Amino acid sequence: MIVITGATGNVGRPLVQVLADAGEAVTAVSRRPADMPTGVRHVQANLSEPSTLQPTLEGADAVFLLTAAEFLADGNMKEVMEVVTAAGVERVVLLSSQGVGTQRHPSDIEDAVTQSGVGWTMLRPGNFASNAFQWAESIRTQRSMAAPFADVALPAVDPEDIAAVAAAALRSDHAGNIYTLTGPAAISPRQQAAVIGEVLGEPVRFDELTRDEARTRMLTYMPEPVVEATLGALGTPSPAEQQVSPDVEQVLGKQPQTFADWVARNLTAFR
Repeated sequence: MIVITGATGNVGRPLVQVLADAGEAVTAVSRRPADMPTGVRHVQANLSEPSTLQPTLEGADAVFLLTAAEFLADGNMKEVMEVVTAAGVERVVLLSSQGVGTQRHPSDIEDAVTQSGVGWTMLRPGNFASNAFQWAESIRTQRSMAAPFADVALPAVDPEDIAAVAAAALRSDHAGNIYTLTGPAAISPRQQAAVIGEVLGEPVRFDELTRDEARTRMLTYMPEPVVEATLGALGTPSPAEQQVSPDVEQVLGKQPQTFADWVARNLTAFR
């Protein structure tokens, strides 16, 4: 049995599908009711309330855990891992962040996993291609998008590639490995607008936000420390954060998908 938390998210949903297609017994966990592939058990639980996770872990061999913004604020991964360990789980795959490796985010969440005694694999994705969903409404209604740091390029990773790497780590022994997950090429916000417009067949206007404007918007849905770290990575990335990682290809045996691939697959969101 493989338990997937965050099963309705940009990574969790394709991960559940990949595992179900492979014939694995899957328990999908989310905070709200959700439709799942045939044969997948769904349970409502909340990682911010670790005790709710306990009933989902009966018979579980492996668990996929994610770090949400509230985890960075509340620091309760240690409690989650106590529940996981007590259930006898053998393997944990943690969706962490490249920012831990570049020291933009604290390592507390990863430390709770690595010090638990359970076999672990760390996934450290950089900038998500799916962050472009934040522009979907303005692109649909105005054919425009706004973002800070117009020409700072980062290699945006497709969540399907993250899910595929997670599936590999859940199904076989990748214990002790830390994978930095990126797309195949760096792409700036202005270039993302151009790619979306090209796939749509209509131009998308790009408007550059100031750092303060972006900060104000982000504070409506992210804790302040996460906002500051994110703006730092987007605006003044380190060489490591701009570098394309070989880890997706190493695990999957194929090149990571491009930002254009992601847009084409999610085009209805922008029409």
